[in-house]
Amino acid sequence: MFARAPSLDSTSVPLESGPALDGPPDPELVRIRDLIYQEAGIFHPDNKLRLLIDRCGRRMKQLHSKTLREYFECLTVKPNRQAELVALLNEITIGETCFFRNQPQLDALRQVVIPRILETKADAPIRQLRIWSAGCSTGEEPYTLRMLLDETGDLLKGWTFQILATDLNEHSLAHAKNAIYGSHSTRHLTPYYRQKYFTSVGEQLQLQPVVRSGISFSRLNLNDDARMAFMKGLDLIFCCNVLIYFDLASKQRVIRHFYNNLLPHGYLFLGHSESLYRVSDEFRLVHLPRTTAYMKGDRSRAGK
Repeated sequence: MFARAPSLDSTSVPLESGPALDGPPDPELVRIRDLIYQEAGIFHPDNKLRLLIDRCGRRMKQLHSKTLREYFECLTVKPNRQAELVALLNEITIGETCFFRNQPQLDALRQVVIPRILETKADAPIRQLRIWSAGCSTGEEPYTLRMLLDETGDLLKGWTFQILATDLNEHSLAHAKNAIYGSHSTRHLTPYYRQKYFTSVGEQLQLQPVVRSGISFSRLNLNDDARMAFMKGLDLIFCCNVLIYFDLASKQRVIRHFYNNLLPHGYLFLGHSESLYRVSDEFRLVHLPRTTAYMKGDRSRAGK
C-alpha cells in the first residue's frame, strides 16, 4: 500500500508537513493520477505515486495551493487549467538520454535497414526518407539520427530526408531546439563527431547548423488520436523507452497508430528492453545484427 503524504492531502494540512508512512493513496491524488492517464496515457500505479506526489508538490508551491483538492481544481476548473496541466506533464515526463545511446541499433539502421528501405523505394516518384523520433526528450536521438544520415555518403545521394521529433514535455523541446549539451549527454561521442558536428560553448557543446537542419521539433501527445492520425507516410519510427510509462491499453493504442502511420516497408525501433509481446501481433519481429526491430509488411521481407 502506498505511503500517504499528509502534506499533500486534501485536508488543510500545510505543505511543509512531513510525509506519513502508512495509509492508502489520497482520493484527490488518485483523481489527479486518473486525469493524467486520461490526458496523456501515462499511468502511475500505487507503488509509483511518490513521484507523482513530488511533482504535484513542486507545482503546488508555485501556485501556493495548500491541498491536493485545491490543486485538482487548478487542473480542472480554473481558467488556466490547460496550461497548468501542461506544466504538470512537464514535471512528470523528464527523460534521461544521450547521443548514440544504442549503438547496435544505429549500426543496424545504417548497414541494413536504410539500404533495404532505399531499395524498396527505388522507383518511388519522390525520393524522400521520413523518420519520426516519438518521445524525443531533449533531442539527442533525432540529432544522432541526423548525424548518422550525414555519414551515409553516396547511399543517400539524390535523396532528401525529414526527421520529425516530438515530445510531450515543452521544457525538453526547448532544450532540444537550443541544441547545447553537457558532458552527460555527450559522453558517448567520439572525437570525430565532436570535432565535425559540435562547437564548444564554455564547458558545453553546441550542435552546428548542418545537424539542426532537416529536423522539425513539435509538442505531440501520443494519446491524442487526432494528432496521431496525421503522422502519415513514415519510413522509420523510433520510440525508445517511452512505452514503459504506459499501461497495456495505452500501449496498444499508440502502437496501432504507429502501424497505420508507417509505410508498408516501414520499421519501428523500441528501447532495448521493450517489446511488443502481448501488445500487438501486427508487426513482424526483425532480427538484425546485435539488435531487433519491428517491421510492417510481409514476413518474408522482415528479415530472419
